[in-house]
Amino acid sequence: AVCLVLSLQSEGLLIKGGCVINDDQSFFADIFVQDGVIQQLGENLTVPADVRVIEAEGRLVIPGGIDVNTCLQKPYLGTMPADDFLEGTRAALAGGTTMIMCVFECVCVYVFDHVCAQRGESLLQAFEQWQDAAGKNSCCDFSFHVDVPDWNDSIREELHTLVQEKGINSFQVFMAYKDVCQLTDGQLYEVMECLRDLGAVVLVHAENGDLIAQEQNKILSLGITGPEGHVLSRPEELESEAVFRAVTLGNSTNCPVYITKVMSKGASDIVAAARKRGSVVFGEPITASIAADGTHYWSKNWAKAAAFVTSPPLSPDTTTPDHLTSMLACGELQVLGSAHCVYSISQKAIGKDDFTLIPEGTNGIEERMSFIWDKGVLLYHDTLPRSVPQAAGKMDENQFVAVTSTNAAKLFNLYPRKGRVAVGSDADLVIWDSDKIQTITAKSQHSKGEYNIFEGQEVRGGPHVVLSQGRVVFENATLTVQPGSGRFVLRKAFPDYAYQRIRMRNKVSALHAVSRGVYDGPVCDVPPTPKYLTPAPSAKTSPAKNQPAPIRNLHLSNFSLSGPEYPQGLGLMFHLSNSAASQADENGPRRACHRIVAPPGGRSSITSLG
Repeated sequence: AVCLVLSLQSEGLLIKGGCVINDDQSFFADIFVQDGVIQQLGENLTVPADVRVIEAEGRLVIPGGIDVNTCLQKPYLGTMPADDFLEGTRAALAGGTTMIMCVFECVCVYVFDHVCAQRGESLLQAFEQWQDAAGKNSCCDFSFHVDVPDWNDSIREELHTLVQEKGINSFQVFMAYKDVCQLTDGQLYEVMECLRDLGAVVLVHAENGDLIAQEQNKILSLGITGPEGHVLSRPEELESEAVFRAVTLGNSTNCPVYITKVMSKGASDIVAAARKRGSVVFGEPITASIAADGTHYWSKNWAKAAAFVTSPPLSPDTTTPDHLTSMLACGELQVLGSAHCVYSISQKAIGKDDFTLIPEGTNGIEERMSFIWDKGVLLYHDTLPRSVPQAAGKMDENQFVAVTSTNAAKLFNLYPRKGRVAVGSDADLVIWDSDKIQTITAKSQHSKGEYNIFEGQEVRGGPHVVLSQGRVVFENATLTVQPGSGRFVLRKAFPDYAYQRIRMRNKVSALHAVSRGVYDGPVCDVPPTPKYLTPAPSAKTSPAKNQPAPIRNLHLSNFSLSGPEYPQGLGLMFHLSNSAASQADENGPRRACHRIVAPPGGRSSITSLG
């Protein structure tokens, strides 16, 4: 791949003859950009005579892509991913993405990356470190999601600071990775309440961490140590169950929930069903989940199988990618991310003898937009050979823009600065060539990864020209970038896309006590007991605690069979019902009567009163 250094000066530029595509409309127009912003949009524009003109020649002009899930600086056992902010954002731009969001365990271009802090580490310190690293190396605009690895008063205070002073409005919590960053349901509830009050969006990594830990131990005990053990220990039900639980927590706290890395049919269907019931929940599949499957975990080539290791794992069901693409097309899932996190083969080999130690992550930042175009939008022409698979045409160009850019911009309060072609919006633009054909290979990619999980796949559709901040950064298959030119983009709290319904529910669904008179009737006296009675644990798990009550000696009875004789049949019943009222066992309380189902000597048969 060719890469040149770009001057930071942004000159005027005119894009002529393009079809502008937004999420809600399409129209032909010329676009004049200057100082990194769209200044004019329409026909017969009046522009300076010396501006550069780019002929779109009828191609689509779309907002630059926003990748909301990247991990460009995610450390693992002292090693760093192959792609840092420089290499990762270069690859993003080459694929048409002009902003990332990185998880604070990772970072973003208008990419969002994740900022990861270890337990006990200050979130603010971690944020500053990530921001410094991204500011020096990123080639496109970026922002962050901050991971919440633990929950205490100190973290609560730091969340307030990050939202109110640092421009962060999204945080990720984990239901997996037991004893590392997994939170309990009670902690998740409190985090969601806190972030709801701050106006932030809660990203959830949804897997049942407790059961995964048990499954991992079981699989390893069977002698299965390869990458197939990863998917065997994380069945799809554990993702689906956690997604349902996350939605339930969101409903209980009235907090918007964003499910990251939706990888299975079951998980996507739960998100869709919850949205139909009115839940404020959003779902994000990734490049790998719409363009690959989990059958590769059983590859005889260990390095190939390990390259696909990510969590939740790719589904072994080969129909899952098409299902997730359909869910994006109809709006049941809202955003396509990449979860781009690339490790070298030698780094993956850390887990060669134990699949639980394989670093998790796949590529996808460069391929993201081309794959969803090819699998979701494209309808092949009749002139193509019949051997070429015919695409379904699941979504139109407007929905393509929505899932790759606009929905993310709205959800994380970047809209309309990002995610739209309009006057006043940032000049992050892509001239999209719907007929561009490319074969994906590790040799041709801009990522520094040694392996590409989409190796050999052919896709149609890709960027022809890419503008970032009004500057041409990709043209004629050549990148022209400046390290450190990316800007950190602050995001305000309470995005309408997520919080408009939340605010209405707070108004109309507030809980109120029933107004009633004071009860002044009798109250039964009961001995003081614990509020909740918990069954005693088994002796196997807790042999020294809560020993079970002794078994009752059935020979010690609180009634007597002695007494006067009565007619057969009635005698025993009459005696028991009357003598018990006057007799009491020394070791037990007085009882009014006793019902004998099978008395000593056999069951009596009462068929006649004579």
